[in-house]
Amino acid sequence: MRFRGIEVREGTLLHGSEGWGEWSPFWDYDPVESASWLHAGIEGATRRLPGVRRDRVPVNVTIPVVDADRARQMAAESACRTAKVKVADPHSDLREDCRRVAAVREAMPDGHIRVDANAAWDVETAVRAITELDAAAEGLEYVEQPCASVAELAQVRRKVNVPVAADESVRRAEDPLAVARVGAADLIIVKAQPLAGVARALEVIDAAGLPAVVSSALDTSIGIGLATHLAAALPSLDYACGLGTIRLFRGDVSASPLLPAGGYLSPQRGEVDVEAEEPDANLCPRWSQRLDLTVAALAELERS
Repeated sequence: MRFRGIEVREGTLLHGSEGWGEWSPFWDYDPVESASWLHAGIEGATRRLPGVRRDRVPVNVTIPVVDADRARQMAAESACRTAKVKVADPHSDLREDCRRVAAVREAMPDGHIRVDANAAWDVETAVRAITELDAAAEGLEYVEQPCASVAELAQVRRKVNVPVAADESVRRAEDPLAVARVGAADLIIVKAQPLAGVARALEVIDAAGLPAVVSSALDTSIGIGLATHLAAALPSLDYACGLGTIRLFRGDVSASPLLPAGGYLSPQRGEVDVEAEEPDANLCPRWSQRLDLTVAALAELERS
């Protein structure tokens, strides 16, 4: 199901003494940015996970850019009490986004609705869009990454009554704590792979001092399993987590994919027991070459 402009998801799975890890940076990420993801994959395969504080993690249903009827159906069938609705996609305008959000509200009259703009708006557009989407939702829980820069997020936060969450400004930033330092967000979205693994993500959350939503990076059940441990290890978990994204895929590497049950996931490691199709003969050579480049970048980063 098309998501963030992606229709095919690729990645590499690593096996070590502790089980499986995942390394699946998006293809527009260079070796230096991909190095954090590789560190997370190695950690997942070789390091013991932190102890958990809860035996289940609430999750949201993710609604991609689909029509209102499909959005309503996805929300109703999810059994989740929170929905994250994608907006500001090039294939959708604000009017369609509002219809999608309103349809989700019909399916979840007592639930929470959050929207994600993936840094698509400028400040003026963001303020107008958030106001209209908030009305369509009859109250948004928060808006995720309405603008690209930390300065823009801070401006938007001062102009709207809807809480602002930072995603790209945390996971793709040289300084993931900048949003907290300058008061640019009310909460942060945390993804284990971009932040170099579960241990580093816990450090970032502690240093930021803001509520955190643990989300996936369109991971397989391997990455999702590691993320459930991150969420279950947090001292407090005030929001549903974005870990229900396996539903967006046609298949998974596990015969028992980590899908939410009743709106929750239990912290557990994913297993690899499905032989994945290789639709492209160049898939393995392409990823082997990328791995070589990223290993070199990771080694350089660790030396420095």
